[in-house]
Formats: sequence, structure tokens, C-alpha cells
Amino acid sequence: MNAALAAAATLVAVAFSLSTLDRWLRRRRPHELAWTVSLALFALGSAALWWAESAGWSLGAFRVFYMAGAVLNVPWLALGTVYLLAGKQLGDRVRAWLVLLSGFTAGVVLFAPTKAAVGGRELPTGKDVFGVAPRVLAAVGSGVAALVIIAGALWSAWRVWRGRSPSFGADRVVAVPRRLVLGNVLIATGTLVLSGSGTLAGRLGKDRAFAITLLVGITILFAGFLVASATPRRPMAAPPTD
Repeated sequence: MNAALAAAATLVAVAFSLSTLDRWLRRRRPHELAWTVSLALFALGSAALWWAESAGWSLGAFRVFYMAGAVLNVPWLALGTVYLLAGKQLGDRVRAWLVLLSGFTAGVVLFAPTKAAVGGRELPTGKDVFGVAPRVLAAVGSGVAALVIIAGALWSAWRVWRGRSPSFGADRVVAVPRRLVLGNVLIATGTLVLSGSGTLAGRLGKDRAFAITLLVGITILFAGFLVASATPRRPMAAPPTD
């Protein structure tokens, strides 16, 4: 069951990343590229969980899962929020720092010394495997970035609900305000679900909790993206008359 849930989360993340990649290739909007990077990392982390639940955990699988799923994917998703709300100038500055921090984080997590061997079928915890540095990176990367996404989505939804522009960097025209409000609420909800794996871990077990929150969270995020980015239907042209 855990492997099936992780596989489903991986497939949803791949479909999500292909959707944002297609939009970026057509429009070249920087927030869509940031989302694509984030979702590709999410798919990589989910795939590592899928592999480990099927074949057993190893140190390599846990490093990939921890790096992509626990540290890097949420900050890149938050970068998209910065681009949307604050504009390209500030977004480019944040992206430059994020690229450097991503390289540093990847080096730390992939080559950090471990305190215990990794094996078996049960999901290890960061405090049992790593020292201080990888765990601090995970806490800051996930916690601060999730706060940016949730606060930005709710703030944008409130602005649109009041009839204002959803961003403060530049005025944006909203074709269907109610749809954008619902999409932002779903994005905030999906981020909260992904952040709630610790609560479920005590009730369902770590592996089942992570698998459920990964699948439910990424599905809600995908739904929010589809709702917020859907274009309104054009009215059908009336047939010509004599």
C-alpha cells in the first residue's frame, strides 16, 4: 500500500511538472519555470520513496528522498510565489541566491556523514541518520518556504476577493476572480497537507503518513494550479445571417 501511494504521488507530480513545463515553453514566465523545477524535485523525492517502499531503504535512497523531498522542492515552489507577488526583479534576486543555496544543500545532504546505518522497510528519520547541518537546512527550507507559499496564496486570494490586483509588484488582470481565489485557497491547503506529515506519523506510522500526505497534498496543489490557471471559455460566435 505504501509503495502504491508513493507511486501515485510520483505520477501526479510528473503530470504536474509536465503541465508547468508546457506553459513555460509557450509563455516563458519565470514563475512557471520555478514551479517546474520544484515539481521535478518533488517527483524525484516521491520516486525515491516509491523505490524504498518496494525494495527497502538504503542510504542512497534516503539521501535523495531527504534532499529533493524534505529540503529543496518547497523553496523552489515558494520562488514561484515571489515572482507572482513581487515581480521579476525581486524574483531574479531570490532565484540567484536559491541556485547557490541549492548547490550547497545538495552537497551537504549527499555527502554528510551519517550516525547510523540505513536499511529495512521503515522510513528513517533525519535526526537518527544526519547531524545538525542537514536537519537545519530541512527545517529552514521547508518551514520558511511553506510559510511564504501559504501566506502569499491567502493574501493574493484576499486581494482578488476585494477586487484588487493579486500582486503588489505590478497590476495583473484577473479574468475570473472567483476561480483565482479558489485556486489560491487550494494551493494553501495543499501546502498545509504536505506540511502535516509529522502529525499523521504518530497515528498511521511514518511510511503511511508520508505516502498519504504526499499523494493528497500534491493532488490538491495540482487541482489549485488547474483551477487558478484555467482560461475562461470564449463564447461561441453566432452563425452569420443574411
